Amino acid sequence: MKYLFSIFILLHTVLYALPQGIEEAIAKSTIPKDDISIYIKEIDNSHLLASLYENRSRTPASVIKVLSTYAAILKLGFDYRFPTQFYIQGVISHGVLEGDLVVKGFGDPTLSTKDLESIVDTIASKGIQKIEGNIVIDRSFFDVGSKDSSRFDENPYSPYNAMPDAMMFNERVSTICVAPNKNSITKKTADESYTILNRLKLVNKPCRGKYSWPGIKIDKSKVTPVVMLQGKISKRCGSRNICKVITKPYKSFYYALKDKLKERGIAIESRLKLAKVPKTATILFTHYSQPLEKIISKTAKKSNNLYARHLLLFLGAKQYGAPATLDKGRRAVEYILRSKGALGSGTLQIDNGSGLSRSAKITAKLLADMYEDAYRRYGERWMNTLSIAGVDGTIKKRFRGTVVKNRAWMKTGTLKRVKNIGGYVKSKAGKLYTVVILVNTKRGNWRASALQNDIIKWLVNYDEEAETFINHLDTNKSDLP
Repeated sequence: MKYLFSIFILLHTVLYALPQGIEEAIAKSTIPKDDISIYIKEIDNSHLLASLYENRSRTPASVIKVLSTYAAILKLGFDYRFPTQFYIQGVISHGVLEGDLVVKGFGDPTLSTKDLESIVDTIASKGIQKIEGNIVIDRSFFDVGSKDSSRFDENPYSPYNAMPDAMMFNERVSTICVAPNKNSITKKTADESYTILNRLKLVNKPCRGKYSWPGIKIDKSKVTPVVMLQGKISKRCGSRNICKVITKPYKSFYYALKDKLKERGIAIESRLKLAKVPKTATILFTHYSQPLEKIISKTAKKSNNLYARHLLLFLGAKQYGAPATLDKGRRAVEYILRSKGALGSGTLQIDNGSGLSRSAKITAKLLADMYEDAYRRYGERWMNTLSIAGVDGTIKKRFRGTVVKNRAWMKTGTLKRVKNIGGYVKSKAGKLYTVVILVNTKRGNWRASALQNDIIKWLVNYDEEAETFINHLDTNKSDLP
Protein backbone atom coordinates (compact mmCIF):
# COMPACT_ATOMS: atom_id res chain seq x y z
CA MET A 1 0.00 0.00 0.00
CA LYS A 2 2.83 2.39 0.91
CA TYR A 3 4.49 1.55 -2.42
CA LEU A 4 1.29 2.29 -4.37
CA PHE A 5 0.86 5.60 -2.54
CA SER A 6 4.41 6.61 -3.44
CA ILE A 7 3.73 5.75 -7.10
CA PHE A 8 0.57 7.90 -7.00
CA ILE A 9 2.47 10.88 -5.57
CA LEU A 10 5.20 10.46 -8.18
CA LEU A 11 2.70 10.29 -11.04
CA HIS A 12 0.79 13.32 -9.70
CA THR A 13 4.04 15.30 -9.48
CA VAL A 14 5.07 14.33 -13.02
CA LEU A 15 1.63 15.01 -14.51
CA TYR A 16 1.21 18.41 -12.86
CA ALA A 17 4.75 19.68 -12.77
CA LEU A 18 5.16 23.15 -14.25
CA PRO A 19 7.00 23.45 -17.56
CA GLN A 20 10.63 24.46 -17.14
CA GLY A 21 10.03 27.84 -18.78
CA ILE A 22 7.41 28.74 -16.17
CA GLU A 23 9.52 27.40 -13.31
CA GLU A 24 12.37 29.65 -14.46
CA ALA A 25 10.05 32.68 -14.71
CA ILE A 26 8.80 32.13 -11.16
CA ALA A 27 12.33 31.73 -9.81
CA LYS A 28 13.39 34.91 -11.58
CA SER A 29 10.45 36.85 -10.09
CA THR A 30 11.38 35.87 -6.48
CA ILE A 31 7.63 35.70 -5.72
CA PRO A 32 6.75 32.74 -3.45
CA LYS A 33 4.76 30.03 -5.23
CA ASP A 34 2.15 30.26 -2.46
CA ASP A 35 1.26 33.71 -3.81
CA ILE A 36 0.66 32.48 -7.37
CA SER A 37 -2.17 30.63 -9.08
CA ILE A 38 -1.69 29.47 -12.67
CA TYR A 39 -3.94 27.56 -15.02
CA ILE A 40 -3.01 27.14 -18.70
CA LYS A 41 -4.93 24.75 -20.92
CA GLU A 42 -5.00 24.17 -24.67
CA ILE A 43 -8.51 24.71 -25.96
CA ASP A 44 -8.63 22.33 -28.94
CA ASN A 45 -7.56 19.13 -27.21
CA SER A 46 -8.05 20.08 -23.54
CA HIS A 47 -4.36 19.42 -22.82
CA LEU A 48 -3.47 20.90 -19.43
CA LEU A 49 -0.12 22.60 -19.87
CA ALA A 50 0.39 24.18 -16.45
CA SER A 51 -1.37 24.38 -13.10
CA LEU A 52 -0.33 25.80 -9.77
CA TYR A 53 -2.68 26.34 -6.83
CA GLU A 54 -5.47 26.63 -9.38
CA ASN A 55 -8.16 25.98 -6.76
CA ARG A 56 -6.85 28.42 -4.19
CA SER A 57 -9.13 31.38 -3.41
CA ARG A 58 -7.65 34.70 -4.53
CA THR A 59 -8.70 38.37 -4.62
CA PRO A 60 -9.64 38.88 -8.29
CA ALA A 61 -9.61 42.69 -8.68
CA SER A 62 -10.94 43.66 -12.13
CA VAL A 63 -10.68 40.23 -13.74
CA ILE A 64 -14.03 39.60 -12.00
CA LYS A 65 -15.66 41.92 -14.57
CA VAL A 66 -15.70 39.20 -17.23
CA LEU A 67 -18.21 37.19 -15.21
CA SER A 68 -20.79 39.99 -15.56
CA THR A 69 -19.94 40.72 -19.19
CA TYR A 70 -20.24 37.06 -20.17
CA ALA A 71 -23.42 36.57 -18.13
CA ALA A 72 -24.89 39.63 -19.89
CA ILE A 73 -24.17 38.10 -23.30
CA LEU A 74 -25.70 34.77 -22.26
CA LYS A 75 -28.82 36.46 -20.89
CA LEU A 76 -29.34 39.35 -23.31
CA GLY A 77 -27.29 38.72 -26.45
CA PHE A 78 -24.65 40.86 -28.18
CA ASP A 79 -27.22 43.14 -29.84
CA TYR A 80 -29.25 44.09 -26.77
CA ARG A 81 -29.69 47.83 -26.17
CA PHE A 82 -30.50 49.56 -22.86
CA PRO A 83 -33.73 51.59 -23.03
CA THR A 84 -34.51 55.01 -21.60
CA GLN A 85 -38.23 55.74 -21.84
CA PHE A 86 -39.88 59.14 -22.32
CA TYR A 87 -43.53 59.70 -21.37
CA ILE A 88 -45.97 62.56 -21.16
CA GLN A 89 -48.33 63.06 -18.25
CA GLY A 90 -50.92 65.34 -19.81
CA VAL A 91 -51.76 66.30 -23.38
CA ILE A 92 -50.08 68.03 -26.29
CA SER A 93 -52.27 70.85 -27.56
CA HIS A 94 -51.19 73.26 -30.31
CA GLY A 95 -47.51 72.50 -29.66
CA VAL A 96 -47.82 72.86 -25.89
CA LEU A 97 -47.29 69.93 -23.52
CA GLU A 98 -49.88 70.70 -20.87
CA GLY A 99 -48.31 68.51 -18.25
CA ASP A 100 -45.06 66.79 -17.36
CA LEU A 101 -42.29 65.21 -19.42
CA VAL A 102 -41.46 61.95 -17.61
CA VAL A 103 -38.18 60.08 -18.08
CA LYS A 104 -37.61 56.53 -16.81
CA GLY A 105 -34.05 55.27 -16.61
CA PHE A 106 -33.18 51.59 -16.83
CA GLY A 107 -29.51 51.89 -15.98
CA ASP A 108 -28.06 52.67 -19.40
CA PRO A 109 -24.44 53.35 -18.38
CA THR A 110 -23.64 55.02 -21.71
CA LEU A 111 -26.23 57.83 -21.68
CA SER A 112 -24.32 61.06 -22.19
CA THR A 113 -24.33 64.58 -23.57
CA LYS A 114 -23.90 63.29 -27.11
CA ASP A 115 -27.28 61.54 -26.89
CA LEU A 116 -29.19 64.72 -26.08
CA GLU A 117 -29.36 66.03 -29.63
CA SER A 118 -31.25 62.98 -30.92
CA ILE A 119 -33.44 62.92 -27.78
CA VAL A 120 -34.40 66.57 -28.19
CA ASP A 121 -34.93 66.14 -31.93
CA THR A 122 -37.35 63.30 -31.20
CA ILE A 123 -39.22 65.40 -28.62
CA ALA A 124 -39.53 68.20 -31.19
CA SER A 125 -40.72 65.73 -33.84
CA LYS A 126 -43.66 64.88 -31.60
CA GLY A 127 -44.90 68.44 -32.06
CA ILE A 128 -43.80 69.75 -28.66
CA GLN A 129 -42.77 73.42 -28.77
CA LYS A 130 -43.33 74.22 -25.11
CA ILE A 131 -43.40 72.25 -21.85
CA GLU A 132 -45.60 73.73 -19.15
CA GLY A 133 -45.14 71.03 -16.53
CA ASN A 134 -42.11 69.55 -14.76
CA ILE A 135 -39.43 67.15 -15.88
CA VAL A 136 -40.08 64.04 -13.81
CA ILE A 137 -37.33 61.45 -13.49
CA ASP A 138 -37.99 57.87 -12.44
CA ARG A 139 -34.81 56.22 -11.15
CA SER A 140 -36.62 53.44 -9.29
CA PHE A 141 -35.33 50.60 -11.53
CA PHE A 142 -32.21 50.45 -9.33
CA ASP A 143 -32.46 50.32 -5.55
CA VAL A 144 -28.93 51.53 -4.80
CA GLY A 145 -29.30 54.44 -2.42
CA SER A 146 -27.81 57.86 -3.04
CA LYS A 147 -24.05 57.46 -2.58
CA ASP A 148 -22.02 59.22 -5.26
CA SER A 149 -18.74 57.44 -4.56
CA SER A 150 -17.75 53.97 -3.39
CA ARG A 151 -14.90 55.64 -1.44
CA PHE A 152 -12.85 52.51 -2.01
CA ASP A 153 -9.61 54.43 -1.59
CA GLU A 154 -8.17 57.86 -0.89
CA ASN A 155 -9.51 59.27 -4.19
CA PRO A 156 -13.29 59.42 -3.59
CA TYR A 157 -13.97 61.91 -6.40
CA SER A 158 -12.10 59.95 -9.09
CA PRO A 159 -14.31 58.53 -11.89
CA TYR A 160 -13.41 54.92 -11.08
CA ASN A 161 -15.15 55.33 -7.70
CA ALA A 162 -18.49 56.41 -9.25
CA MET A 163 -21.56 54.59 -7.97
CA PRO A 164 -24.42 53.33 -10.16
CA ASP A 165 -27.84 54.91 -10.73
CA ALA A 166 -30.79 53.93 -12.93
CA MET A 167 -30.75 57.46 -14.39
CA MET A 168 -27.05 57.55 -15.20
CA PHE A 169 -25.58 60.43 -17.21
CA ASN A 170 -22.00 61.06 -18.33
CA GLU A 171 -20.90 58.18 -16.08
CA ARG A 172 -21.62 60.45 -13.06
CA VAL A 173 -18.58 62.55 -14.02
CA SER A 174 -18.65 66.36 -14.17
CA THR A 175 -16.03 67.97 -16.41
CA ILE A 176 -14.63 71.44 -15.76
CA CYS A 177 -12.56 72.96 -18.56
CA VAL A 178 -9.73 75.22 -17.36
CA ALA A 179 -7.80 77.20 -20.00
CA PRO A 180 -5.28 79.51 -18.26
CA ASN A 181 -3.95 80.85 -21.58
CA LYS A 182 -7.47 82.16 -22.30
CA ASN A 183 -8.27 83.00 -18.67
CA SER A 184 -11.32 80.77 -19.06
CA ILE A 185 -13.11 78.33 -16.75
CA THR A 186 -16.25 76.61 -18.04
CA LYS A 187 -18.43 73.56 -17.46
CA LYS A 188 -18.31 71.13 -20.37
CA THR A 189 -22.05 70.49 -19.95
CA ALA A 190 -24.63 72.95 -18.67
CA ASP A 191 -25.18 71.89 -15.05
CA GLU A 192 -26.48 74.04 -12.23
CA SER A 193 -26.28 71.24 -9.68
CA TYR A 194 -22.80 72.34 -8.57
CA THR A 195 -20.89 75.61 -8.49
CA ILE A 196 -17.29 76.58 -9.21
CA LEU A 197 -15.31 78.92 -6.98
CA ASN A 198 -12.28 80.26 -8.83
CA ARG A 199 -9.34 81.18 -6.59
CA LEU A 200 -6.65 80.39 -9.12
CA LYS A 201 -3.77 82.82 -9.43
CA LEU A 202 -2.23 83.11 -12.90
CA VAL A 203 1.56 83.42 -12.90
CA ASN A 204 4.07 84.05 -15.67
CA LYS A 205 5.98 80.81 -15.21
CA PRO A 206 6.70 77.84 -17.50
CA CYS A 207 3.75 75.43 -17.69
CA ARG A 208 5.30 72.55 -15.81
CA GLY A 209 5.57 71.07 -12.36
CA LYS A 210 3.46 72.75 -9.68
CA TYR A 211 2.38 75.47 -12.12
CA SER A 212 0.89 73.05 -14.68
CA TRP A 213 -2.32 71.98 -12.94
CA PRO A 214 -4.90 73.68 -10.73
CA GLY A 215 -5.39 72.71 -7.11
CA ILE A 216 -8.84 71.22 -6.53
CA LYS A 217 -10.96 71.08 -3.40
CA ILE A 218 -14.52 69.73 -3.38
CA ASP A 219 -16.97 70.71 -0.66
CA LYS A 220 -20.12 68.56 -0.56
CA SER A 221 -21.30 69.71 2.84
CA LYS A 222 -23.83 72.08 1.25
CA VAL A 223 -26.96 71.22 -0.76
CA THR A 224 -25.16 72.42 -3.89
CA PRO A 225 -21.59 71.07 -3.99
CA VAL A 226 -18.77 73.57 -4.50
CA VAL A 227 -15.64 72.92 -6.54
CA MET A 228 -12.85 75.26 -5.48
CA LEU A 229 -9.99 75.86 -7.90
CA GLN A 230 -6.98 77.21 -6.03
CA GLY A 231 -3.23 77.68 -6.13
CA LYS A 232 -0.93 79.11 -8.79
CA ILE A 233 -1.03 78.06 -12.42
CA SER A 234 0.96 79.25 -15.42
CA LYS A 235 -0.94 81.53 -17.78
CA ARG A 236 0.96 79.78 -20.58
CA CYS A 237 -0.91 76.49 -19.99
CA GLY A 238 -3.50 75.31 -22.49
CA SER A 239 -6.78 73.56 -21.70
CA ARG A 240 -7.04 71.17 -18.78
CA ASN A 241 -10.13 69.02 -18.16
CA ILE A 242 -10.93 68.29 -14.53
CA CYS A 243 -13.13 65.18 -14.39
CA LYS A 244 -14.61 64.43 -10.97
CA VAL A 245 -17.58 62.74 -9.29
CA ILE A 246 -19.32 65.79 -7.86
CA THR A 247 -23.10 65.64 -8.17
CA LYS A 248 -26.11 63.44 -8.91
CA PRO A 249 -26.36 62.08 -12.46
CA TYR A 250 -30.11 62.67 -12.69
CA LYS A 251 -29.58 66.32 -11.76
CA SER A 252 -26.88 66.67 -14.39
CA PHE A 253 -29.21 65.05 -16.93
CA TYR A 254 -32.06 67.40 -16.02
CA TYR A 255 -30.00 70.57 -16.46
CA ALA A 256 -28.34 69.36 -19.66
CA LEU A 257 -31.69 68.31 -21.17
CA LYS A 258 -33.30 71.59 -20.20
CA ASP A 259 -30.45 73.51 -21.82
CA LYS A 260 -30.71 71.50 -25.05
CA LEU A 261 -34.47 71.95 -25.20
CA LYS A 262 -34.07 75.71 -24.93
CA GLU A 263 -31.31 75.64 -27.52
CA ARG A 264 -33.72 73.80 -29.86
CA GLY A 265 -36.33 76.50 -29.32
CA ILE A 266 -38.57 74.50 -27.00
CA ALA A 267 -39.77 76.80 -24.22
CA ILE A 268 -39.44 75.31 -20.77
CA GLU A 269 -39.48 76.62 -17.21
CA SER A 270 -39.87 73.21 -15.63
CA ARG A 271 -38.52 72.02 -12.31
CA LEU A 272 -36.98 68.64 -11.53
CA LYS A 273 -39.15 66.14 -9.73
CA LEU A 274 -38.26 62.58 -8.70
CA ALA A 275 -41.17 60.15 -8.92
CA LYS A 276 -42.26 56.91 -10.54
CA VAL A 277 -43.93 56.99 -13.92
CA PRO A 278 -47.64 57.66 -13.28
CA LYS A 279 -49.95 54.87 -14.35
CA THR A 280 -51.84 57.38 -16.49
CA ALA A 281 -48.70 58.52 -18.37
CA THR A 282 -48.47 57.92 -22.13
CA ILE A 283 -45.29 56.60 -23.74
CA LEU A 284 -43.78 59.17 -26.10
CA PHE A 285 -40.72 57.26 -27.34
CA THR A 286 -37.82 55.08 -26.22
CA HIS A 287 -34.17 56.03 -26.60
CA TYR A 288 -31.80 53.08 -26.99
CA SER A 289 -28.14 52.70 -26.07
CA GLN A 290 -25.41 51.38 -28.31
CA PRO A 291 -25.37 47.55 -28.60
CA LEU A 292 -24.34 45.49 -25.59
CA GLU A 293 -21.33 44.20 -27.51
CA LYS A 294 -19.81 47.69 -27.45
CA ILE A 295 -20.72 48.18 -23.80
CA ILE A 296 -19.08 44.97 -22.62
CA SER A 297 -16.04 45.74 -24.77
CA LYS A 298 -15.58 49.05 -23.01
CA THR A 299 -16.19 47.35 -19.67
CA ALA A 300 -13.39 44.87 -20.30
CA LYS A 301 -10.94 46.83 -22.43
CA LYS A 302 -11.06 50.02 -20.36
CA SER A 303 -11.86 48.16 -17.11
CA ASN A 304 -14.81 50.49 -16.57
CA ASN A 305 -16.00 49.97 -12.99
CA LEU A 306 -19.30 51.82 -13.42
CA TYR A 307 -20.27 49.78 -16.48
CA ALA A 308 -19.51 46.56 -14.59
CA ARG A 309 -21.66 47.64 -11.65
CA HIS A 310 -24.53 48.50 -13.99
CA LEU A 311 -24.35 45.18 -15.82
CA LEU A 312 -24.53 43.26 -12.56
CA LEU A 313 -27.48 45.29 -11.28
CA PHE A 314 -29.34 45.14 -14.59
CA LEU A 315 -28.99 41.35 -14.73
CA GLY A 316 -30.36 41.19 -11.19
CA ALA A 317 -33.50 43.04 -12.28
CA LYS A 318 -33.85 40.96 -15.44
CA GLN A 319 -33.48 37.67 -13.59
CA TYR A 320 -35.38 38.40 -10.38
CA GLY A 321 -37.46 41.50 -11.14
CA ALA A 322 -37.08 45.22 -10.44
CA PRO A 323 -35.89 47.03 -8.51
CA ALA A 324 -32.32 45.89 -9.02
CA THR A 325 -30.29 45.31 -5.87
CA LEU A 326 -26.72 44.26 -5.27
CA ASP A 327 -27.84 40.92 -3.86
CA LYS A 328 -30.06 40.19 -6.87
CA GLY A 329 -27.19 41.09 -9.17
CA ARG A 330 -24.71 38.77 -7.47
CA ARG A 331 -27.17 35.90 -7.51
CA ALA A 332 -28.16 36.55 -11.12
CA VAL A 333 -24.61 36.54 -12.50
CA GLU A 334 -23.76 33.28 -10.73
CA TYR A 335 -27.09 31.66 -11.62
CA ILE A 336 -26.84 32.56 -15.31
CA LEU A 337 -23.28 31.25 -15.58
CA ARG A 338 -23.90 28.05 -13.60
CA SER A 339 -27.21 27.28 -15.34
CA LYS A 340 -25.41 27.47 -18.68
CA GLY A 341 -22.60 25.21 -17.45
CA ALA A 342 -20.06 28.03 -17.74
CA LEU A 343 -18.63 27.66 -14.23
CA GLY A 344 -16.91 24.71 -12.63
CA SER A 345 -16.72 24.16 -8.89
CA GLY A 346 -14.70 26.46 -6.66
CA THR A 347 -14.83 29.58 -4.54
CA LEU A 348 -16.76 32.49 -6.02
CA GLN A 349 -17.70 35.71 -4.24
CA ILE A 350 -18.65 38.41 -6.74
CA ASP A 351 -19.41 41.38 -4.43
CA ASN A 352 -20.17 44.45 -6.61
CA GLY A 353 -18.90 43.00 -9.91
CA SER A 354 -16.36 45.75 -10.57
CA GLY A 355 -13.35 44.35 -8.73
CA LEU A 356 -13.11 47.31 -6.34
CA SER A 357 -13.38 44.92 -3.43
CA ARG A 358 -11.32 42.99 -0.93
CA SER A 359 -14.13 40.55 -0.18
CA ALA A 360 -14.54 39.29 -3.77
CA LYS A 361 -12.88 35.90 -4.30
CA ILE A 362 -12.28 33.53 -7.20
CA THR A 363 -10.02 30.66 -8.24
CA ALA A 364 -7.89 30.42 -11.37
CA LYS A 365 -9.60 27.18 -12.38
CA LEU A 366 -13.11 28.59 -12.11
CA LEU A 367 -12.17 31.64 -14.18
CA ALA A 368 -10.43 29.51 -16.80
CA ASP A 369 -13.50 27.27 -17.08
CA MET A 370 -15.60 30.34 -17.84
CA TYR A 371 -13.14 31.52 -20.49
CA GLU A 372 -13.17 28.10 -22.14
CA ASP A 373 -16.97 28.01 -22.23
CA ALA A 374 -17.15 31.54 -23.66
CA TYR A 375 -14.73 30.68 -26.46
CA ARG A 376 -16.56 27.48 -27.37
CA ARG A 377 -19.86 29.39 -27.65
CA TYR A 378 -18.77 32.64 -29.28
CA GLY A 379 -15.16 32.28 -30.44
CA GLU A 380 -13.42 35.39 -31.71
CA ARG A 381 -16.47 37.61 -31.29
CA TRP A 382 -16.18 37.13 -27.53
CA MET A 383 -12.36 37.22 -27.52
CA ASN A 384 -12.36 40.61 -29.21
CA THR A 385 -14.36 42.15 -26.36
CA LEU A 386 -11.20 41.72 -24.25
CA SER A 387 -8.06 43.85 -24.44
CA ILE A 388 -5.90 42.85 -27.40
CA ALA A 389 -2.17 42.75 -26.65
CA GLY A 390 -0.32 45.75 -28.04
CA VAL A 391 -3.49 47.03 -29.73
CA ASP A 392 -6.02 48.38 -27.23
CA GLY A 393 -7.26 48.47 -23.67
CA THR A 394 -5.22 47.84 -20.55
CA ILE A 395 -2.57 45.77 -22.36
CA LYS A 396 -2.01 48.12 -25.30
CA LYS A 397 1.23 49.54 -23.92
CA ARG A 398 2.13 46.50 -21.85
CA PHE A 399 2.77 44.27 -24.88
CA ARG A 400 3.46 46.86 -27.56
CA GLY A 401 6.56 45.94 -29.56
CA THR A 402 6.70 42.41 -28.11
CA VAL A 403 6.15 38.94 -29.52
CA VAL A 404 2.79 38.92 -27.72
CA LYS A 405 1.26 41.71 -29.85
CA ASN A 406 -1.98 40.50 -31.49
CA ARG A 407 -1.51 37.08 -29.85
CA ALA A 408 -3.23 37.64 -26.50
CA TRP A 409 -6.79 38.64 -25.55
CA MET A 410 -6.86 39.40 -21.84
CA LYS A 411 -8.60 41.04 -18.89
CA THR A 412 -6.35 42.50 -16.23
CA GLY A 413 -6.97 43.28 -12.58
CA THR A 414 -4.96 45.44 -10.21
CA LEU A 415 -5.28 46.44 -6.57
CA LYS A 416 -2.70 46.98 -3.89
CA ARG A 417 -0.90 43.62 -3.52
CA VAL A 418 -3.01 42.16 -6.35
CA LYS A 419 -1.94 41.74 -9.99
CA ASN A 420 -4.01 39.39 -12.14
CA ILE A 421 -4.48 38.57 -15.79
CA GLY A 422 -6.64 36.07 -17.66
CA GLY A 423 -7.87 35.28 -21.13
CA TYR A 424 -6.41 33.67 -24.22
CA VAL A 425 -2.96 33.34 -25.80
CA LYS A 426 -2.21 32.02 -29.28
CA SER A 427 1.25 30.52 -29.75
CA LYS A 428 3.36 30.88 -32.89
CA ALA A 429 2.66 27.20 -33.45
CA GLY A 430 -1.00 28.16 -33.89
CA LYS A 431 -2.38 26.68 -30.66
CA LEU A 432 -4.86 28.62 -28.55
CA TYR A 433 -4.69 28.44 -24.76
CA THR A 434 -6.86 29.66 -21.94
CA VAL A 435 -4.52 31.42 -19.51
CA VAL A 436 -5.17 32.62 -15.97
CA ILE A 437 -2.38 33.95 -13.73
CA LEU A 438 -3.49 35.34 -10.36
CA VAL A 439 -0.85 36.87 -8.12
CA ASN A 440 -1.74 38.13 -4.63
CA THR A 441 1.59 39.12 -3.10
CA LYS A 442 3.46 41.58 -0.92
CA ARG A 443 6.50 41.29 -3.16
CA GLY A 444 5.32 44.09 -5.44
CA ASN A 445 2.87 44.37 -8.33
CA TRP A 446 5.71 45.20 -10.71
CA ARG A 447 7.27 41.80 -10.01
CA ALA A 448 3.92 40.11 -10.56
CA SER A 449 3.43 41.95 -13.84
CA ALA A 450 6.93 41.00 -15.03
CA LEU A 451 6.25 37.35 -14.13
CA GLN A 452 3.01 37.31 -16.10
CA ASN A 453 4.70 38.96 -19.06
CA ASP A 454 7.49 36.37 -19.02
CA ILE A 455 5.03 33.45 -18.86
CA ILE A 456 2.88 34.84 -21.68
CA LYS A 457 5.92 35.52 -23.87
CA TRP A 458 7.18 32.01 -23.16
CA LEU A 459 3.79 30.57 -24.12
CA VAL A 460 3.69 32.46 -27.42
CA ASN A 461 7.04 30.89 -28.33
CA TYR A 462 6.11 27.47 -26.92
CA ASP A 463 6.11 24.56 -29.36
CA GLU A 464 5.08 21.35 -27.63
CA GLU A 465 6.25 19.04 -30.40
CA ALA A 466 9.68 20.67 -30.60
CA GLU A 467 10.08 20.60 -26.83
CA THR A 468 9.05 16.94 -26.66
CA PHE A 469 11.59 16.11 -29.36
CA ILE A 470 14.38 17.97 -27.52
CA ASN A 471 13.48 16.30 -24.22
CA HIS A 472 13.55 12.94 -25.98
CA LEU A 473 17.06 13.65 -27.26
CA ASP A 474 18.22 14.70 -23.81
CA THR A 475 16.77 11.52 -22.30
CA ASN A 476 18.54 9.29 -24.84
CA LYS A 477 21.95 10.98 -24.96
CA SER A 478 23.52 7.95 -23.30
CA ASP A 479 22.47 5.79 -26.25
CA LEU A 480 24.38 7.91 -28.77
CA PRO A 481 27.73 6.49 -30.04
